[in-house]
Amino acid sequence: MEFIKTVIKNRKLIWQLGRNDFKNRFANTSLGAIWGFLQPFVFMITYAIVFQFILKTGSSGQYPYAVWFFPGMAMWQWMNDSILTASNSIRTYSYLVKKVVFPVDIIPTISIVASSFVGLFLIVLAVVICLIYGYLPNVLTLIYVIISAYCFIIAFTRFTSAVTTVVPDFGNLLGIVMQLFFWFTPVIWNLDMLAEHEIILTIMKCTPFTYLVTTFRQVFMSEDIIFANHGMFTIAFWIITILMFIWGNSVFKRTKKDFADVL
Repeated sequence: MEFIKTVIKNRKLIWQLGRNDFKNRFANTSLGAIWGFLQPFVFMITYAIVFQFILKTGSSGQYPYAVWFFPGMAMWQWMNDSILTASNSIRTYSYLVKKVVFPVDIIPTISIVASSFVGLFLIVLAVVICLIYGYLPNVLTLIYVIISAYCFIIAFTRFTSAVTTVVPDFGNLLGIVMQLFFWFTPVIWNLDMLAEHEIILTIMKCTPFTYLVTTFRQVFMSEDIIFANHGMFTIAFWIITILMFIWGNSVFKRTKKDFADVL
């Protein structure tokens, strides 16, 4: 694939610009990049306190609430931040598109790398919390879910970054859609609540967001969504991801020639 070759060829440039992107997000603050880690950390702690001690949702089932909650929320925050920033990245880096001969295809990947600093921090935080409770991670599953998340984010933003560049209003719509996905994905509620609705439950498990959130939780738990029902949910995830990438890549190529004109 041309896109993959471009990313590999410019991997050093992507890393350098991604690192600078993350630093520049907090360049005008006293604490600098610390805010990038502190904000999502406080957000996760607040949600955990509210739902465990105030609302007493009991969504953790047989596991400690922290072991159930933090992996799911960490995965969601990483995906959400990566998708929103990467989708707006070409407009953010408009000066590269308009004035410099630059491989435009890698721009969304730069933002994904920038978001990875906080995303991987949240994943490490979730691992540490689960270790404190005595739950050891399955290393192979952990590696698998991280790779899967990157593949899905790249595939998803291949489409959204192109459309947001040509139609700015799509960025605002995407923010609303991601909020809806948050509430319809079992981040703060348990899939067991849909046990009596098998068809809806099956559809939910086939959606990429649910698959990734659930798989990361199961890095520390005995359940298994990866090979469940002969790997049906895993097959569905990869089919959706691949088709999304093919479609998004096609849209990106068709609209790329118009980027400089609309920026």
